[in-house]
Amino acid sequence: MAILRQKRFHPARVLALSFLAAIVSGSIILLLPVCTVSGKISFLDALFTATSAVCVTGLIVVDTATYFTRFGQIVILILIQLGGLGIMTFSTLILLAAGRRISIQDRILVQESFMPSAPRDFRTVIRNIFLMTVIIELAGTALLFIRFFPRFGASEALFISLFHAVSAFCNAGFSTFSHSLQSFTGDILINLTIIFLIILGGLGFLVIQECFYFLKLYRKKRFHFSLHSKIVLWLTVSLIISAFLLLLFLEWTHGFNQLNLKEKILASLFQAVTPRTAGFNTFDLNQLQLASIFLLIGLMFVGASPGSTGGGIKTATLGVIGAFIRSKLMARERVNLFYRTLPDECLMRSFTLFFLALAWIALASFLLFLAQPGAMMREVFFEVFSAFGTVGLSLGLTPELTPWGKLIIIFTMYLGRIGPLTMLAIFSRTRPVGQFEYVEEAVMIG
Repeated sequence: MAILRQKRFHPARVLALSFLAAIVSGSIILLLPVCTVSGKISFLDALFTATSAVCVTGLIVVDTATYFTRFGQIVILILIQLGGLGIMTFSTLILLAAGRRISIQDRILVQESFMPSAPRDFRTVIRNIFLMTVIIELAGTALLFIRFFPRFGASEALFISLFHAVSAFCNAGFSTFSHSLQSFTGDILINLTIIFLIILGGLGFLVIQECFYFLKLYRKKRFHFSLHSKIVLWLTVSLIISAFLLLLFLEWTHGFNQLNLKEKILASLFQAVTPRTAGFNTFDLNQLQLASIFLLIGLMFVGASPGSTGGGIKTATLGVIGAFIRSKLMARERVNLFYRTLPDECLMRSFTLFFLALAWIALASFLLFLAQPGAMMREVFFEVFSAFGTVGLSLGLTPELTPWGKLIIIFTMYLGRIGPLTMLAIFSRTRPVGQFEYVEEAVMIG
């Protein structure tokens, strides 16, 4: 990372290369005989697994539970943690631990990954990110251990609990169980623990920090949330409640027909949360009707929130686009949200991200149709949306992918993690060629 910074590359290029370096390194390590039960794995499968782990996706071409040894699972766990927090965040933490001065370039690189606005006390923010991660993941591990200990014993339960806590908070969706969490459909403790870890990981570190300050200061003085946090919290709650009620309504007498009341409620809530880039499932998704699959695809496209461990176009993007549409319907010149006016740059970035995401999903789906001629249409679209949103849910197509299909999904996961805007910035010019304007002329729309 130091070499990349010394060459003064564009921050977007450093971010993209840092993830690429982690993926390649992880692939090489997974090729070691000690990582797999059989002692061998193809380079493409190792690359797919490493990409899925670093990009915190969770799509797998081989079963994590039975194909990899404990050492291989630990490697995957480390890759998930690296990818969830961001390689540049870890490198900055190392510099802080070593007492090194954090340069402006380092601050920009971390800000590109996690921070929608520049913090005043950069060192404190970085330390808070690390502390929040450790505290939340350890708390999740402890809660899961309560349930897993009687079933698996101390050492096995500890690893399983830690693996799933990290995977859930990083919104990765990797599991040490062959069928994800389908064996725990009615387990309240496991369901709620994983759900809260997913939600916290998807909120973003700055939102979590503001929520902490709110709880700490609300009795002493009034705390004002930033516009970013208001949008994220409002949309997160709205999407979860809406998806929960819709799934409960759609599948009550369909997919959830054989479940009891408690299991129906838990299954609906869990499946309403996990498509927002987590990838766990407590229910066989192939039993859902097409309308529910369409709902999950929409949730995967939206994804988590800016500055979080998840992917998708992000809740803030959806909020900005929704506010723009509302302003046009009400014939307002300015776009307002929560008594604040949104700048034009914010609107342009949101629409650019939205259409770039749709464009790549359309292209990737077309290419995957060519690579998988026998696949069903819903399987292909579900797979591509899942890969781009770094979700990890699948209708069973992932293990059947051809080599070309794997490469398409690998790049889609990578693009979904670093973001289309980052990829666009990599190939954009750093300096404008010239500053001039053409004559305006209107065109017919609609």
